[in-house]
Amino acid sequence: MPLSKSLNARLNEQITNEFYSAQVYLAMSCMFEDLGLKVLAALYRKQAAEEREHGLKFVKYIPDVEGRVELQAIAAPSAKYSSVLAAIEAALAHERKVTQQIHDLMALALEEKDYATQAFLQWFVTEQVEEVGTQLQLVQAAKLAGDRLLHLEAYVAQSGLLK
Repeated sequence: MPLSKSLNARLNEQITNEFYSAQVYLAMSCMFEDLGLKVLAALYRKQAAEEREHGLKFVKYIPDVEGRVELQAIAAPSAKYSSVLAAIEAALAHERKVTQQIHDLMALALEEKDYATQAFLQWFVTEQVEEVGTQLQLVQAAKLAGDRLLHLEAYVAQSGLLK
């Protein structure tokens, strides 16, 4: 069954959302690098790469279901945060926003009885649970570390999050 025009348009929007997410995390990585927080910089560079991969999953999927990929402009992300904790809390808020975007896409696929797209999106539903959980873990660790940012760096290095 070919992809509907409405779902095709929304999936194209999600490509933009995923590539924007990559830019958000790359900007955070640069901020952490500027602060000398090499481990956090590496973690958020890894996150940026994962978001690009997510966008590419949509790019591959759309033609497979007879849709058309239409790339859109990507807005510049914010690159300034008042603290490391504020940046990590912004990452958590961003992941919650992406979760809602994925849920909205799933709701549309359910409404349209597009079973292939539902199956495709299920991976993203599961992935978002992990993404939110990781950011929650980092927020908690950052709060515990307070101004002791090297403790946060050590925690992230030992946590397995960079694998």
